[in-house]
Parts: sequence; C-alpha cells; structure tokens
Amino acid sequence: MWLSSKTGLRCGLTTALRSGLSLDLPCSGFYLRSLHVGQVFSLTRTFSEQDLVQFSVLTGDSNPLHLDQDFVKTTVYSRPLVHGVLVNGLISALLGSNAPGCILLKQEIRFPAPLFTNEPVLAQVQVQRVRLSTALVSVRVQTKDQTENLKVVLEGTVTPEKPSS
Repeated sequence: MWLSSKTGLRCGLTTALRSGLSLDLPCSGFYLRSLHVGQVFSLTRTFSEQDLVQFSVLTGDSNPLHLDQDFVKTTVYSRPLVHGVLVNGLISALLGSNAPGCILLKQEIRFPAPLFTNEPVLAQVQVQRVRLSTALVSVRVQTKDQTENLKVVLEGTVTPEKPSS
C-alpha cells in the first residue's frame, strides 16, 4: 500500500466519512505546539464528477474543463479536471484536523500535473520547521496514473500560525 504513516501521535483510528474521505484522526488535544520536525499527516480522497458539480455551484466556477465532458474532449485532456482549489482543500483538512484552531498565514503551491475525476489521491503534510508561533509545513498531493506511476498534482509549503489555547 502506498499510503503510510510516519507519525507516532495518531491514535490509529481511521474514519471513513460519507464523502469518501479516509482520515487518520489525531489523539485528542494535539495542537501546533506539539508539532516536531519530520511529522507527516496523510489522507486519501477520490473526487467524483458530482463533487466537481457541487464545488462549482458553491463557488460559481463554471469552467467547462471541470464540468463538460464534450468540451474536455476538444482539449488535450481526456476527462474533466478537478479544480486546483478543491485539491488544495485537502491540505486545509489535514491541518485543521491535526492542529485544531491553526490559521494559515501563507501558502505557496503549484500544480505540476492535472488531477482527473475518479483518480484516488494521497495528500500529505510534513513539518519542516517549528518556531514559537509558526511552523513551516511542506505539502504534497499525488496519485498513481493508469500505469501505476506516481504523479504529483500539488506541491508547496504552508505556514500555519499557532492556535490560541
């Protein structure tokens, strides 16, 4: 299995939410002040066409690259692309679940490859540096393509502020 845990702070409990999200829940009471360099948190998710429709309704983003299969076939892509901001939401989910109350101060991300509907992705955050009030966290979302090669669809860094306790 290509999803692995490198942190000892998780209780080992995995919850499958109705949305299809699989998330390792942290032990209760875990906050940013408990972060240490090298910790990794991960989750997996597969976005469906219905997820894209719901996201488009919420945001007003009606770009046909995300919603119209016939339009997509006229481009270099084979099927609808998942909105980059929707993929980036996985990073927020990881940080919010593992460091409750943290606020993102800065985020630098890029999208090296597209993510298509129905491709399972692995989102990971890894702590690179910890200071008194902030941390530097590397982020990466990847999937396996049809030939089982890893494909990175989002990478970058985020700087969360320590939550008030």
